[in-house]
Amino acid sequence: MIRKDFPRVVEEIEHAFVPLHDGVRLAARIWLPADARQRPVPAILEYLPYRKRDGTVERDALTHPYLAGFGYAAVRVDIRGTGESEGLLTDEYTNQELDDALEIIAWLAAQPWCVGAVGMMGVSWGGFNALQVAALRPPALQAIVTICSSDDRYRDDVHYMGGTLLKAGIDWGSFLLRAVSHPPDPALVGDRWLPMWRQRLENVPLFLERWMRHQRRDAYWQHGSICEDYSAVQCPVFAVGGWTDGYTNTIPRLLEHLRVPRKGLIGPWAHGYPHVARPGPQIGFLQEILRWWDHWLKGEANGVMDGPMLRAWISDSVAPAGDHLQLRGRWVGEDAWPPVARVSCCLLLSNNGLQSQKAPLTVKTLCSSQTLGAHAGEWCPFGYGGDQADDQSEDDRRSLAFDTPPLAEPFDILGAPVVVLEVSSDKPVAAIAARLCDVRPSGEVLRVSYGILNLTRRDGDDTPSPLIPGRRYRVRVQLNDAGVKFPAGHRVRLSLSTTYWPLMWPVPNPATVTLYGGSLSLPVRPPKSTDAQLPNLPAVETAEPEPVTTTAAGAQRFERIGLETASKGTSRYEINEHDPLSAVAEVQRADTLSRAEWQVRVETQLRVTCSQNSFNLQARLCAWHGEIKICDRAWDRAVPRDLM
Repeated sequence: MIRKDFPRVVEEIEHAFVPLHDGVRLAARIWLPADARQRPVPAILEYLPYRKRDGTVERDALTHPYLAGFGYAAVRVDIRGTGESEGLLTDEYTNQELDDALEIIAWLAAQPWCVGAVGMMGVSWGGFNALQVAALRPPALQAIVTICSSDDRYRDDVHYMGGTLLKAGIDWGSFLLRAVSHPPDPALVGDRWLPMWRQRLENVPLFLERWMRHQRRDAYWQHGSICEDYSAVQCPVFAVGGWTDGYTNTIPRLLEHLRVPRKGLIGPWAHGYPHVARPGPQIGFLQEILRWWDHWLKGEANGVMDGPMLRAWISDSVAPAGDHLQLRGRWVGEDAWPPVARVSCCLLLSNNGLQSQKAPLTVKTLCSSQTLGAHAGEWCPFGYGGDQADDQSEDDRRSLAFDTPPLAEPFDILGAPVVVLEVSSDKPVAAIAARLCDVRPSGEVLRVSYGILNLTRRDGDDTPSPLIPGRRYRVRVQLNDAGVKFPAGHRVRLSLSTTYWPLMWPVPNPATVTLYGGSLSLPVRPPKSTDAQLPNLPAVETAEPEPVTTTAAGAQRFERIGLETASKGTSRYEINEHDPLSAVAEVQRADTLSRAEWQVRVETQLRVTCSQNSFNLQARLCAWHGEIKICDRAWDRAVPRDLM
C-alpha cells in the first residue's frame, strides 16, 4: 500500500553538502519533518556509493520519506568520490570511508533539526558500513539496522567462498569500475561537474586486481570484518536478510556473538529490502524498523524487543525454478541463538546412500567435468532474471550423490548443515562443492544449501598449504545457513563435485579426489507450539514511488529531474569440459546518462583468464562527453595464483 498521509508533513532537501575537515564535501539528500527546526528529531543515515541522484532514487523514494513522515530526518549520503560527492573512491570500506562516516554522524547530531541521536541503516554496502561504523562507537550513534551484509569480508562476501574465487566477484568488479566512473549531475554541481568527472576517470583503480591480490584471509580482509572483535559493537543491532540472498550466514553469527540488544529477521528474500525484495512474501518492513527506531532513538516503550531473538521463515518444498516470485512457508521464532532445542541429525555416507547407522562405503573417486554447475544460479541472487538455482538433476547426475530413503516423516532444518569428509587428492590444489538437496517424488531436485572448500584452506583461510598427493585429510565443509521443510516422501541428498562452474573458478589442474568416508549433520528444528502464537507481520506500506517512465528505446526516464539513463551489455563465461585453463570471463557494459543538451557515456570491458600460475586481467574504461572521448584507459595485469 502506498501511504500518503503521515503524522508530520515532510520537507525534502534535494541536495546539501556535508563538510569534512579536509575540505571535501559529501552530497546528501535529506527528508525531514517540515517543523523539525522547531521540533527536532533523530536522524537516520544511509551511506552508499550508488548515486542518490539516479542510482538508488527509486528505492529511496519508497523508504526515506516514509521515515520522515513519522518524525525522523532520513539522510542519504553518497560516499566520497561517488554521485555528487567530492573526492575519490579508492576501494570498498576504506579507513577514509569510515572516518568520513564518523564526521557525517557528528554533523547530523549537531544540526538544529536533530535531537543529537543518530541511527544508521542500509542494505548490502550500507549494511556493511553500518556494522563497521558501529564498531567505531561514534557517540551519537544509538542503533543500527544492517540488511544483507557481512561480518566477515573474506569468508562471506562476493569475492571468495571457501577459499575459491567467485564469479560474483568478477561481476562486482566490473560493476563498481563502471559505477564509480559516472559523473556528478551538472544540475546540482554546475560547471564543476566536468573537472570532477575527469578526476574520477583518471584515478579510478581496477578494483578487481586489488581484491585478487589478496587470495587468503589477510589483514586486508580483516579490516572491516567485525568478527575480529564483536565486542567493539556496543549499540543495538537489528540484522536482516533472506534465505535466497548470498549474505544470510551473518545473521546467526551476529546473534550468537554480539552482547548488545539484538534482533534477527530472515525471510524468503533475495538481495534487497524486505518490503520490495523477491521472492515473496514481502512484509511491512518500514513499519518494523519504525518500531525499532522509535524505541532506540526516541525511547518509546513499544515492546520491540519482546518476542523471539530470531524470526525466520521456514520454506516449504517447492518445484525448483530460477525465478521464484513467491515461496510458501511459515514464520518461526527462536528465543536464543544457537537455539536450545535444536537437534543435530547425523547421516553417514554409505554404498546405500545416507544412513543413520554406520554402513560400508566403497572407496570412490571424483574428478568432475569443468562444465558442472550450470544450474547453480548466482552466488547473490537479486530475485530477477532467473538468477536462482534451478533443477539440480543434471548437475547431480555428474556428481557423487548420496540419498536417504524416502522420508517417513517431515522435518525442518534451521541453521548451517555441516559435511565432514575423509579425502585425498592426486594434485596439490583441489576443491569440493557440497550441495544439500531435496529430491522430490517427481525426480526434480531442489537445492536447499551448499558450501565450497578449497582443500588447501582445510586448516584455515589465512594459512593455506598444498595437499600432499595421496595423503588422507579430514575436512569440514560448512554449508550456508538454511530454513526449510523436508516433506514426507521426499529424499535428502548430498551431492559432491570438484568443480562448480561458473559460480566458482576452477583449480589449475583437473584434480581427482578420493573419498573414503564422511557424514552430513543437519540442524533439525523440532516443532514448537509457540510458533503459531507469533503475531502477524504487517502488510507492505511505502511512500509514493519515484515517477519513472520506460522509453521506447528501453531507457529509464526520471520525470522529476528530466534525466534518462540506459544500460546495455553482454557477459560471457565459458570453459572447455576437460581444461580448467580454458576458463574465460568477459563482461562488457555501456551506460548512458542524458537530458536536453547534455549526454555522457561510460563503457567498460573486463576479461579474466588464467594460466597454471596466474590470473590474467584485461580491462578498459572509456568515457564520452557528447561525441568527445575524454577517457581511454586500459589495464593488463597478471596476478599470481595463491594455491587457488
